[in-house]
Amino acid sequence: MDERVLTPRNRGFLFLDSHPAGCGQLVADMWEACPEPVSAPVSEPASAPSSATAPVPADAAEGDRPVALVVGSSAGYGLAATLAGLKRAGIRGIGVCFEKAPTARRTATAGWYRTAATADIARAAGRDLVLLNGDAFSDAMKDQVADLVEKRFGGRLDYLIYSVAAPRRTDPETGTTYSSVLKPIGGVNRTRTLVFDDEGAPEVREVETGPAEGDDVEQTVAVMGGADWERWIDHLAARGVLADGFTTAALSYIGSSLTAAIYRQGTIGAAKAHLEATARTLDERLARTVGGRAVTSVNGAAVTQSSTAIPGIALYTGLLRGVLGEGLVPPIHQLAALWDQLTGVAPLALDDEGRVRLDTFELTDDVQAAVAERWETATTETVADLADLDWFRAEVRRLYGFSVPGVDYTAPVATDVPWPDHTVDSAR
Repeated sequence: MDERVLTPRNRGFLFLDSHPAGCGQLVADMWEACPEPVSAPVSEPASAPSSATAPVPADAAEGDRPVALVVGSSAGYGLAATLAGLKRAGIRGIGVCFEKAPTARRTATAGWYRTAATADIARAAGRDLVLLNGDAFSDAMKDQVADLVEKRFGGRLDYLIYSVAAPRRTDPETGTTYSSVLKPIGGVNRTRTLVFDDEGAPEVREVETGPAEGDDVEQTVAVMGGADWERWIDHLAARGVLADGFTTAALSYIGSSLTAAIYRQGTIGAAKAHLEATARTLDERLARTVGGRAVTSVNGAAVTQSSTAIPGIALYTGLLRGVLGEGLVPPIHQLAALWDQLTGVAPLALDDEGRVRLDTFELTDDVQAAVAERWETATTETVADLADLDWFRAEVRRLYGFSVPGVDYTAPVATDVPWPDHTVDSAR
């Protein structure tokens, strides 16, 4: 195996290499941080859960555990959904992601190494977890998943968590490739954003983003809206593998009024609105066909590879952490809470739009007022006093396996890590 000492090389928030040991330790830390499973409801559910959504006894046999599919399992909230599902909800099943293998010149993507670490954790916990690398938008991947559900998991799928952020999507029916964009709708957006120079010094800049033009909105909705989520349900339903009480959740974000013009009121916001409309359509359909349900889960702010690409989000998240400190709820805790609601451990609490809200810690009036005050006064000279920059910088580096406590970054590390072999223990 190729072993070498890896140091972070980056262009802004994008790193050229990833650290396998750091990515592995990050996954282990998330696993440790996830709350232990609860064997009985902590309060009376809003309605009695079906057998597919009942709490799983801690000593349940592997074949009695619910089967879940996580689409987008290698990063951000999708990774948190996978790990929390394994530990908190006791699932087995399938994760789908799209990652790049190591080459002679570059390491693998961080998600590749996180996936390998996730497979190790699942194996140590005695869980049957198959991790697939490929295009989640393709019908070929949907067929591969359905085949696995039929042949390996008893022909029954209990849960689907959908967490996909992608720049492009090719429609399997038409062959048309759509591209998503980050643009406001209706006019130019000027906002403030946070950048770091080559020495790591912070700078607050004003940035301008031109408005959506032509079919920018339709293209972004085609990529990031609910079309592919619904196609997954269509495909799996046609194969007859949706269990009674089948439950699906798509992960979403609303965020602050400070970032609304570029996010919730922009092209991505239009896609999120389409995702939520798709949830309502799917909810009615699943209730009618399998006694199931579909929801969107609105998560709170986090530093992810997707969020750092959005103008203004870096500054906002750093200021939010400055206000909340340890009160900023990490993704693994949010997703543990989501699994509690999906499995009946806690009541399914929906807002007026039918969405699970895990972002309430972020959007209270007092928190948003405090962040807005800091937003207005933040400059290059003052931002270090207003935002938690050390935390933010470290979070960005940890996305790629750097700055993870407990890792010796002076030691050579093997970069040629194989993709997890899903033929192992396939007879469980």
